[in-house]
Amino acid sequence: MNPPLLALAGVRKAYPGVVAVAGADLEIAAGEIVALVGENGAGKSTLIRMIAGAVRPDAGAITLAGRAITGLSPREVAAAGIAVVHQELNLLPNLDVQANLLLGRERGGLRLLPDRAERAQAAAALARLGLDLDPRTPVASLDVARRQLVEIARALLGRARVLVLDEPTASLTPTEVERLFTVLRALRANGLGLVFVSHRLDEILSLADRIAVMRDGEFLGTWPRAGLERRRLIELMVGRPLEQEFPPHVSRPGAVVLEARGLCGGPVQGVDLALRAGEIVGLAGLVGAGRTDLARLLFGAARATGGAIMLHGRAVALASPRAAIARGIALLPEDRKHEGLVLGLGARENFALGNLDRWSRFGWLDRRREAAAFAAHVERLGVKVSGPAQRAGQLSGGNQQKLLVARWLESDAQVVIFDEPTRGIDVGAKHEIYRLMHELADRGKAILMISSELPEILGMSDRIVVMRGGRVTGEIADAAQATQEDVMALAVGA
Repeated sequence: MNPPLLALAGVRKAYPGVVAVAGADLEIAAGEIVALVGENGAGKSTLIRMIAGAVRPDAGAITLAGRAITGLSPREVAAAGIAVVHQELNLLPNLDVQANLLLGRERGGLRLLPDRAERAQAAAALARLGLDLDPRTPVASLDVARRQLVEIARALLGRARVLVLDEPTASLTPTEVERLFTVLRALRANGLGLVFVSHRLDEILSLADRIAVMRDGEFLGTWPRAGLERRRLIELMVGRPLEQEFPPHVSRPGAVVLEARGLCGGPVQGVDLALRAGEIVGLAGLVGAGRTDLARLLFGAARATGGAIMLHGRAVALASPRAAIARGIALLPEDRKHEGLVLGLGARENFALGNLDRWSRFGWLDRRREAAAFAAHVERLGVKVSGPAQRAGQLSGGNQQKLLVARWLESDAQVVIFDEPTRGIDVGAKHEIYRLMHELADRGKAILMISSELPEILGMSDRIVVMRGGRVTGEIADAAQATQEDVMALAVGA
């Protein structure tokens, strides 16, 4: 291996009552990709923030090409040659793409019109990632996937020697992921050192040269990717063997609970779909296929312009989410932080949203019943929360998702729609979410699961429905017999 470009020696960070990172030793050489993996709460984000200069270590040293950078500000770290793309995007939506790309790099002087050289620079940065995008496009008009790629393009504009990517593929399609990987491999060939963080183990095993593992704040070490089996990697991350990534389950489909007949609205055109009690239906398709739009129609969050929604064989009008909830339909949205939870409110308050009528009488809320219900679900689902008042924004992704599941378990919803249920969740928490979905199906709930991860679609679904261009392009009646190629053929129209 080449001499280390970036080196962390004995780096430690503790907060009141918890050691976030305990003595991390990590080296990144020029021309290699090191993956950093671990469950939510393992300390990965704190480690990244220390590398970026956003958090000062309590002990240890960080060096770049032999120069100490411990204690430098984020601006000074960036100037030294470390670019960090965080999981939470930092683009300014009220500006266009070019302004975001060149923020802090603009040419001086009084100019009435944008500089042609700057526009060319922005266009070249986008083209490097295969983005056919006008630099004058407002960021607010872009979907999450394109915003992620713009963020990465901005990081690559600097003279970075080390590039740190925190969950860069969470919102990308398989085609966009492969395009990004082509760019990252080219950067590696040009001598950059890369740190790649992802919960998608297939990506880790495909891209990385070495894999660094953290667990509960401890830095366990690094392993060459060659020879490290997927099962062994999972055991290192969670600290215990998982017999199967997808828990076994016996499907017992019952009567049709929810049905869409020729449903139209927005990009969704003429969709027929049936959800049965006790069955998990996987909804697959590329980004933009209309999957989330269909979920919003079924939940009353978008207005249908044609067709019908049938509940237990009777047509229903779902003019709002309130109407859907009242009829026993629940949605765990793709963006749980902005559409599912109120991050500034406590965990119990978020749990109570949508359930207040259950504990109210004559306009008075019975707080004791609310507290008892919250405590029962926290214990049952294993939600890791310091107390009912802990803000939802302080919980890990897995615990945020389980908090939403608890809300809908209390409401006794008969139809539960999971939109990207494990996005940004570690492998251990994924296993728990899968177990909860099976439990709901065993209780006779009708489950619709939208996922961009084909292994998840194949491993969790009883039946698979595929969309493309707002329409259903096919259905696979027995998911156990399907392959990724079968699903992709329907998704791309082959």
